[in-house]
Amino acid sequence: MGLDNSALAPPRTEEVADGVFAYVQPDGGWCVNNCGIVTDGGETALIDTVATEERAVRLRKAVADVAGGGPGVVVNTHHHSDHTFGNHLFAPDALFVAHERTRTEMTAAGLGLTQLWPDVGWGDVRVTLPSLTFRDRATLNRGGIGIELIHFGTAHTTNDVVVWIPDRGVLFTGDIAMSGVTPYCLMGSIQGSLDVLAQMRALGATTVVPGHGPVGGPEILDANTAYLSWIQEVARAGAAAGMSPLEAARAAEPGSFAELLDPERLVGNLHRAYVELAGSEGPELGTPLDVVASFMEMVEFHGRLPDCHA
Repeated sequence: MGLDNSALAPPRTEEVADGVFAYVQPDGGWCVNNCGIVTDGGETALIDTVATEERAVRLRKAVADVAGGGPGVVVNTHHHSDHTFGNHLFAPDALFVAHERTRTEMTAAGLGLTQLWPDVGWGDVRVTLPSLTFRDRATLNRGGIGIELIHFGTAHTTNDVVVWIPDRGVLFTGDIAMSGVTPYCLMGSIQGSLDVLAQMRALGATTVVPGHGPVGGPEILDANTAYLSWIQEVARAGAAAGMSPLEAARAAEPGSFAELLDPERLVGNLHRAYVELAGSEGPELGTPLDVVASFMEMVEFHGRLPDCHA
């Protein structure tokens, strides 16, 4: 049986600046992500889609409610399926834009996420690939609103894109930053995330829309920096004691980080931190690790399959 999601608060659309909206989905845990809508009343961009058909239908209505129609452009901040499975409900009218690696990684991932949580009501989800890709930077203009798409480097994944709206001071971080939710860098880099968070901080955003969890300000970036710095400390201590990542996770004392949603991600983060500590990746961050094996260790650490309210 799947989880009963009836107790979750419904998604909400928050206007965070003139013409800029955050579409926030509680509770922000596994596969329950945030999106963004940017519109000048005539032209609209959607930032990310969602994990299930039912959620995508609700997102499509939310876009129409604030923009009067569908988006002309959909930006995917990275390849993970909770941010992309809903793409097909906005095709063929929208142009899909992402980092060049996003297209490759989406193709490789396919519908694999559905196998991790087979009881979720995924509905008719499909892989709809970006048709326009870029390497470092691109600029969109939706009427009078300039939207900068920036790949700062490997962080949550190898293909993260942040969406920066300088005239509004709003930054959509994708999953590089999360709010009240445990960061997750198994497919990216701990050190890379710290470097990218510093570059994001330098943009001077006043409003930060994270990939999961409530909207806030620059303190969200600071909180993610603190957690990932702690991960590096745990990894150094664990490796020095001859512990495996799972053993180090069990021995760790998370303090206030224990309050973050989905704390089992500690195990996956330590797998990545151990690889970086050993220097076995070489100059290319984000060398692929065994995602399924790491997930099974997270299940062991958690004592059961982690909750997924998608």
